[in-house]
Amino acid sequence: MNKKNDNPADYPALGRMMMWVDKPGSATKIFYALIVVCVLLFLADFTYEKHGYFQIEDIPGYYGIFGFVMFTALILIAKGLRVLIKRPEGYYGDKSVDVEDYPEDHLDKVDHNA
Repeated sequence: MNKKNDNPADYPALGRMMMWVDKPGSATKIFYALIVVCVLLFLADFTYEKHGYFQIEDIPGYYGIFGFVMFTALILIAKGLRVLIKRPEGYYGDKSVDVEDYPEDHLDKVDHNA
């Protein structure tokens, strides 16, 4: 059985560069960085003259607002659709793969608490 190597010096170069993502607090930094980028792009939309096909496309920030509204609508529609297509756990019965019994000696179980 292969033993997992946790030595960062053995990681590929890209893996070593991206290790900061796994540190505590990195998700918050990424979130705020994305907010800053979005605000800067929204403000940049006010700096040039647009020549849209429809008049509404000339409104500064239109595509950012439109994208946010449509993404939110997509999430809400998906939540509603889930209610319609959700099936009970035993819906497929005996034909389901997860009802099979696997031999214990073929399962590479790992005790993460040790």
